Amino acid sequence: MNTHTGTGSVPKTAIVFPGMQPTAFSEVAKFMLVNPYARELYATADDVLGYRLADRYQQTEGDYSLYGQISFVVNCLALARWAGERLDIDPAFVAGPSFGARAAAVHSGVLEFADAVSMTARLADTMEEYFTREHPALVTQSIARVPQDKVEVLRRELDERGEWSDVSCVVDDDFTMLTVHESVLDWLQRRIRSFGGMPMYTMKPPMHSYLFGGLRDRVAEEIFSGLTWNDPRLPVVADQDGRLVTTGEGVREMLLDGFVRTVRWPEVVSALKGAGVGRLYVSGQDGLFTRVACTTRAFEVVPVTPRSAMRPVRRRLPVAV
Repeated sequence: MNTHTGTGSVPKTAIVFPGMQPTAFSEVAKFMLVNPYARELYATADDVLGYRLADRYQQTEGDYSLYGQISFVVNCLALARWAGERLDIDPAFVAGPSFGARAAAVHSGVLEFADAVSMTARLADTMEEYFTREHPALVTQSIARVPQDKVEVLRRELDERGEWSDVSCVVDDDFTMLTVHESVLDWLQRRIRSFGGMPMYTMKPPMHSYLFGGLRDRVAEEIFSGLTWNDPRLPVVADQDGRLVTTGEGVREMLLDGFVRTVRWPEVVSALKGAGVGRLYVSGQDGLFTRVACTTRAFEVVPVTPRSAMRPVRRRLPVAV
C-alpha cells in the first residue's frame, strides 16, 4: 500500500466508485460478455438472483431499472479487479459517493459480493415501494453553475413561497442537487437560469434527505440486519463528510446515513488530498463527481471504464543486453 509521506514521497492513490449514471446495455455489453472478471462476477450474480442478469438488463427499459442498478455495481467491481491485476494499482483509500458506496463496501472487504448483489436487488424494490407510498411528489433537481450562496437564495425564496427544500448533494462549489416538490420545478428551473445557471437532470425518486428516516429504519431492520459487516481492508472515506471509516459497523452506518444525510463530495476531495493522495482511479463510468473542477484540480484522474478495459494493454518488451 502506498503509505509513504513527507518530502520526496510517492503520492498515494485512491479508488473511487462513482454514483450511478444512466448506462445503456449496448455501452457495456461487450465488456460484460468478454471481460473475464466481469464474466466471473456475472456468473455469481446469476446464481444469487436465480436468473441471467445480463438478459434482464438488455430487455428492460428505464435509466435506473433494478437490473441496471445491479449491473452497474457488478461492472464497477469487475473493473476494479481488472485494474488491480492489469494496471497493478494498490490504493490507500476507497470512496464511493452516493450509489458508489455499495461497490466501495465490497471492494474494501466489508461486504461479500453475493450479499451486495442481493442487497442491491432488495434495496431497489424497497425504495420504489417507499417513495411511491411516502413521497410520490418529491424530486431531486441538479443545479450547475450556481454558487452555494445563490443556492441559499433559491432556498429562501422557496421558503417564502411556503415550499419545502433540502440540499441532497454538493458536488462542487457551483454544482448542487436540491430536493423539492415536483410542482415547483418550472419556477425553480426559471430561477436557476436567471442566476446564469443550468438546470440539469431531474431525479425521481429523490435521494439523500432527512425526510427519509423511515426508509433508513426499514432498511436497517429488514435488509442490513441479515448481512455480515466485516472490518474493511483499507479505509473507506465517507461521502457525507470525508471522515475515514475503519470498521464494518461504521461502513454499515455510513450506508444507512446515505438515505438521510447530504452527500458532500468536496469534503471527500479535501480528506483525500490532506491524506497525500495524488491520483484517483475511477472504477466505472462517471460523468459527474470525478469530472468537476474540485476533483480535477486536486488529483490526476484515471478513468477505468468498460471501453478502456477492452483496449489491449501494451506490455514493455525486454531490453536486449
